[in-house]
Amino acid sequence: MKIKQSIPVFLCGAMLFLLLLTGCSKETNLSDSLSPAQTNQATVANLSLTSVSTPPEGSPPGDGFGGSDEVTNGTAANTIDSDTTVSGETYTSTGDDENALRVDGATVTLDNITIEKTGGTSSNTENGDFYGMNAGLLSLNGAQVTITGSTVTTAAQNGNGVFSYGDGTVVTISDSVIRTSADNSGGIQTTGGGTTYAGNLDIETQGNSSAAIRSDRGGGTVVVDGGSYVTNGTGSPAIYSTADITVKNSTLTANNSEAIVIEGKNSVTLQNSDIVGNMTGTNRGDSNENIQNIMLYQSMSGDADVGTSSFSATGGSITAKAGDMFYVTNTSSVIKLTDVQLTRANDTLLKVEGNSSSRGWGKSGQNGGNVTFTADSQQLTGNITVDTISTLNLNLTNGSGFEGTLNIVDNAAGGTTVADNAVVTVDEGCTWTLTGDCTVTSLTNNGTINFNGHTITLADATVLQ
Repeated sequence: MKIKQSIPVFLCGAMLFLLLLTGCSKETNLSDSLSPAQTNQATVANLSLTSVSTPPEGSPPGDGFGGSDEVTNGTAANTIDSDTTVSGETYTSTGDDENALRVDGATVTLDNITIEKTGGTSSNTENGDFYGMNAGLLSLNGAQVTITGSTVTTAAQNGNGVFSYGDGTVVTISDSVIRTSADNSGGIQTTGGGTTYAGNLDIETQGNSSAAIRSDRGGGTVVVDGGSYVTNGTGSPAIYSTADITVKNSTLTANNSEAIVIEGKNSVTLQNSDIVGNMTGTNRGDSNENIQNIMLYQSMSGDADVGTSSFSATGGSITAKAGDMFYVTNTSSVIKLTDVQLTRANDTLLKVEGNSSSRGWGKSGQNGGNVTFTADSQQLTGNITVDTISTLNLNLTNGSGFEGTLNIVDNAAGGTTVADNAVVTVDEGCTWTLTGDCTVTSLTNNGTINFNGHTITLADATVLQ
């Protein structure tokens, strides 16, 4: 996974001029996804811009970012393009921009196979991220691929283990082991509207920008049931979503990154799964960049549609070993937790704010977040902050409890304040226990508030105690 950089506003004019000269513009349409309540969102709508992304941390300059809008899959050492069943075969590759195995438009069953990509460089990182160039196994053009009891190992940049690309392509993989060791090498990767079904996989990645469960431009559908998913590189969450991803009955561990990142109009749904994140540092030491466990954002790179990000978890556990539990910036989002065990690394449960980091998402001062956060039979602890260009609707439902504070804070860039920054609803049978003084826009209380000597100040200056 690479956290993508938005396009600085002061560069837009120059980029538009260059694009007119080269005739290679890409349309980024934001206008159909912003509601009136989101007027604080980034203002680069309706510009024709080439996608711009930041290389992962530690990448050298000129490493091939800026992929073509033309689908570029590279070559393949081995190709299956007719319906067949294969058992016990080994497929290898050492070539540049080359898949060890490609399944092209066929219905294929692969049992107990071995895929080894031991070498070969990638000439263009984003063509590898978007289209499967240099992956171990690439399925495309509507292929229907079933993989069981197999092993996939890659040691090349963009060596994604198993890649599902394009509308109509379906990869079903179970009881298999995937190991990747280089950068931009996810375990299972889904893009361009592809579909991946995964069951009881053992995945571990070592490189930067190498999510275990990964998606990129064009998204798709991913359903995972059972297994272990581990990452070790920076910028390598267990799940990076530009797709609709559901994970059940699994364990997920990011040893040097956020646990989950969701970009744009996409979703992650967890069911009875245990996930751990450990984001250990910021990009190039930028102190303005947040450290978090679960991040929902919009990069403006064009790789994910602008719209509402969605995260939900039922049962299981979420553990943060570093940073804030949830961080939302430059997007609208819906978060719902039901009976999840939360373990925080610091006092912050949720931070909703604009950002001004060096990678910058949206326009500083106009790039707040808009969140609807619902606790359903859920116990919450920690502090929540919402800056003045962002909004939060916090709903405690079905016997939920919240022990902590909620406060509206100034936007760091001095952006224009929006209405309804923090709206709280406490349903019957629910409890909010204050651990400090709070500021909210409005409060609907049908449950219980334990003030503990603290106050809640409303937008109309009413003080509750």
